[in-house]
Amino acid sequence: MPDDPRYEIILAEGAAPSRQRNLAACEAIGDILYFLDDDSLISPENLDECINCMSDPLVAVVGGPSLTPSDDTWLQQLFGYVLSSSFGSGAVTNRYRQHGITRKTTDKELILCNLAVRRSLFLDLDGFNESLYPNEENEFLERVASAGYTSIHTPTMTVFRSQRRTLKAFIRQIFNYGRGRAQQSLITRRYPVTSFIPLFFVAYLIIALIFIKYVLLLLPLVIYLSAAFVSSFMVLRRTGRSYTLVMPAIYFIMHISNGLGLLWGLINGKPAPVRDSSICISKIKMNQSTVR
Repeated sequence: MPDDPRYEIILAEGAAPSRQRNLAACEAIGDILYFLDDDSLISPENLDECINCMSDPLVAVVGGPSLTPSDDTWLQQLFGYVLSSSFGSGAVTNRYRQHGITRKTTDKELILCNLAVRRSLFLDLDGFNESLYPNEENEFLERVASAGYTSIHTPTMTVFRSQRRTLKAFIRQIFNYGRGRAQQSLITRRYPVTSFIPLFFVAYLIIALIFIKYVLLLLPLVIYLSAAFVSSFMVLRRTGRSYTLVMPAIYFIMHISNGLGLLWGLINGKPAPVRDSSICISKIKMNQSTVR
């Protein structure tokens, strides 16, 4: 769709993602903002699907899952399976898999690398909290819900994004997710129990290590590892991929990393806004290869 007047692409570069997106939103002239990461691969159907969902004036936000590309490496595919499993990601599983039908939803199913928002409402609510990264979209979506607007998750509105290439990078990613969740809770003063389960898990492991001579204290860990193996076998049955022996270890690392991130975020308190004077906002000319 060369020079299509219905669409514009705005590129925001810098080291303060929340502020970058806010500045880009101010530069936009369209009615709908569609937030993507620079590695989000979309199809043209996403745009039409988004517009169709927003034909309802009460719908303010539309989003879908971020899927792992089939040509990712073996390790990246492993991370993708862990993130898209209920045992791995719990309530936010549907951010990483196609599941169900188009439905009303909350921030638990929406992800910022594939998120459309009405521009007028985005500006009325002052956009993303610039002190948060990550989790800026979660805090914003809570304000959207409080304002009485509806968010929609549509499984067919997908993007494909490669997972982290190394275990170290994956650990850092999950740690930052925990830190962001904790800092979001400090700002909103909401502490959902399900979001803090990894922190409770870390606390349990510390207690179990201190009092390791009490065998009964190890029972929850045995139950946890059993559930991890069951989840791994379910992935094996569904995909035929031989991750069964490795996945429990990745689950364990993932949950500890997230728990430590939560702890770190709580200890460090509310974050301060990140100011980046080098932010660059530019508009990209549309052509036939822009969307594929």
